[in-house]
Amino acid sequence: MSIEEIKRRLRRFAEVEAAGVSPLYEHLATRASEDDEVAGLLAAAPADCAVPTLLLAAAHRAVQAEPFHELVNYYPSMGGSYGVDAGTWPLFRQFVVDRAEKIRALIATHTTQTNEVRRAALLYPAVALAAKQAGAAVGLLEVGCSAGLLLNLDRYGYRYQTEQSGQIVVGPTKTPLGLHCALELGPEAALPSIPKKLAVAERVGLDQTPVDLADEDAAAWLEACIWADQPERQRLFSTAAALQRKSQPQFVRGDAVGDLAAAAALIPTGTPLVVITSHVLSYLSDARRAEFVAALADLAGTRPLWWVSDDDYGSAQRYVLPDRDDLAPAVGQSTPGTLGLTRWDNGVPTSAALARTAAHGERMVWLV
Repeated sequence: MSIEEIKRRLRRFAEVEAAGVSPLYEHLATRASEDDEVAGLLAAAPADCAVPTLLLAAAHRAVQAEPFHELVNYYPSMGGSYGVDAGTWPLFRQFVVDRAEKIRALIATHTTQTNEVRRAALLYPAVALAAKQAGAAVGLLEVGCSAGLLLNLDRYGYRYQTEQSGQIVVGPTKTPLGLHCALELGPEAALPSIPKKLAVAERVGLDQTPVDLADEDAAAWLEACIWADQPERQRLFSTAAALQRKSQPQFVRGDAVGDLAAAAALIPTGTPLVVITSHVLSYLSDARRAEFVAALADLAGTRPLWWVSDDDYGSAQRYVLPDRDDLAPAVGQSTPGTLGLTRWDNGVPTSAALARTAAHGERMVWLV
């Protein structure tokens, strides 16, 4: 990949994804987009993995390994309290350039596998709707699961803040992890009925490199993938990780298409299967996405199956719900997610776009 393309990606990340969300990462990505030496570190990654968050995660991981370095002062995730100032970029630049070999090695051998547990608040209403349609406890199969934290979505508590009905509280009353999500209504949409409880019978995660949270280095990398000036996300990750270690799901190391059926076979055929994808299909090529949806359709021919997707429209719902340009982002805007629910009857998909979703699970706009 050319240095110009890397710099373009960094600029777009700063202007669209980080702007107004992460002052630190907006600043660092902006400056990196103007610096060939720093931007060039991303060239160590395969083209499809060379995303700005990978560079920032590698730097974050390097800072974690040196907790007494002055740069820590700018990292709230590590207790830093400095805001962005004139010294931020020079210190960051010197840090990563001095450790260029280490940063390149991290970039070459890792991918961004952020387990954003707050996305469980987006998935819960859709999975609950699938379970209601199935009329039984469901088996969850998450494709691109990383450490599998979303597979515990029935074990978290949720508070959905609405304008119409105040706060909707669902999930177990005694849980160490509570998630908040703003729930707005789109035009002509009705407030969804979200059940208090969700019965999950089985949990399986499929990933090319599933993460074992008992591995301290692997867990530290997941923490490093969380944006450094959002310590609340760090806290939620740590709480969810501790909960997951008490009851780890089954993991399958494999491909989203080729190993889908094998992973599904771990869930008894009598158990309704709910396949989950969350911000993972954008990493596949258009051809592979089409193959994945075809593999889902094949699997649905052998057992009851629902697909819950929280990906951008062009990466997921477009394949089962075409001609919905209203779900695509406007030019220059960040890519919103679309919460979709799909099932197949006699090989024909029935799909609904349930909500527009924010990237980190903080809000959704209900559409139906």
